[in-house]
Amino acid sequence: MKKVLFIAVAVIAFCSFSALPGEKKIPAVTMKTLDGGKISSSEFSNDGKPMVINFWATWCAPCKKELDNIAEVYSTWQKETGVKIIAVSIDDARSSGRVASTVTAKGWEFEVYIDENSDFKRALGVNNPPSTFLVDGNGNIVYEHTGYAEGDEDELYEKIKELTKK
Repeated sequence: MKKVLFIAVAVIAFCSFSALPGEKKIPAVTMKTLDGGKISSSEFSNDGKPMVINFWATWCAPCKKELDNIAEVYSTWQKETGVKIIAVSIDDARSSGRVASTVTAKGWEFEVYIDENSDFKRALGVNNPPSTFLVDGNGNIVYEHTGYAEGDEDELYEKIKELTKK
């Protein structure tokens, strides 16, 4: 009995230590594309370069402000680091119809998907938007940030540049 208990404790300890910061991967969850199709988050890739996954909603003013500010500098970020931005709307079935028109009106040039059932949101432990995840070229989540204040995009860009220097 002691041997079984020891093995169980050892396995639990190993599992908890194996999920070190920077080793959290993107979970595979199916979402909607803006044209009504489906995509799995397991398909997210950027040829070994960093990605930013940002959770937002059409009813969230700070979310839209953050994405507007990122959109203004996105082409520069891409040229300098190759980063890809993926904006994931957490609008539910009642409000998801406004996502495509919002993206078009804002002129956002990032990939945008809709997590209507909040499956991806739950899988990553997102409580409130905006929530931002920086993913390295190997698919590891290396930085997380919740909320938005003016200038947060500058801190995010510094983190992105740190990744591309490695």
